[in-house]
Amino acid sequence: MNFLAGPYIDRRASQRDDPGWVESARRDPGTRFLLARGTAHCIIRDPEPRIAFVGADHPCVRAAHNDRLLLLGWFQHARCVLVEIDAVDEATLADGHLDGTFEELRPLTPLLDGAEAGLLAYARALSHWRLRHRHCGVCGAATVPARAGHSMRCSSAGCGTETYPRIDPAIIVLVTDGERALLGRQASWPAGRYSTIAGFVEPGESLEDAVAREVLEETGVPVRDVRYHSSQPWPFPSSLMLGFHAIASSSVIARGDAELEDARWFSRDEIATGTPLLPTPASISYRLIEAWFDAGSPVPLSAQAQAGRWERK
Repeated sequence: MNFLAGPYIDRRASQRDDPGWVESARRDPGTRFLLARGTAHCIIRDPEPRIAFVGADHPCVRAAHNDRLLLLGWFQHARCVLVEIDAVDEATLADGHLDGTFEELRPLTPLLDGAEAGLLAYARALSHWRLRHRHCGVCGAATVPARAGHSMRCSSAGCGTETYPRIDPAIIVLVTDGERALLGRQASWPAGRYSTIAGFVEPGESLEDAVAREVLEETGVPVRDVRYHSSQPWPFPSSLMLGFHAIASSSVIARGDAELEDARWFSRDEIATGTPLLPTPASISYRLIEAWFDAGSPVPLSAQAQAGRWERK
């Protein structure tokens, strides 16, 4: 199972239509509140990072308007609510006996427990969407939250357009010719780091067509036998990564746009000995490479001591 995915939360979507859900959450002593400031979340380090859950009596929760509360679902059998706050200082947190800091999720992903990372990915995606849908895209009037924070409704009586969270589908694919893998690198990446080919799905395009187009645009390599592997939510800001394997119809590389600085074929032996540096194991890119590598090697990629892995700082 890919990191950030899995049954880490019981969403109970039907509860979102309960008009009394906020009052129930505030009264329930078992409710766990998660504090967010923009797309950053309150984290405790002791020493490893974990979510700084608080109760309904915390000052930040008591001061929050009901419209700033979002029902995430039931996490580890307890109701979990996201609280969006505009600003908070250390004194406010200390008033609630909480020694926490607000941190962005991306650098935390390799350090967090898998279930907590998935919960934060879910919360971050919702916060990012709400921050960018404060006004109606049809008439421009202010929007108000509905369905426990999972929709934004136009406040104009003559409009009433309702907007739901947006997810951007993106394909990510490992192309192989059997014994070699096609990987590319962007100029902004650390030296030696390569990854699989990826890109957004365009309107009117199937996933398989998107795979073929992106690989051809970026590397000039035509592909066949496109096979789905797995998916991964990627809330940076709102993507769903759809992973594939594909077979190259030609080994000739001819980069056709400026997306990649370089694209190369790599053998299993090269990968096993540290050339190139691979994406972090938390990424679906690594999982795609790992699945292909392990299918043709007696020693799995995870056990290759010299294999290089690029960790985001």
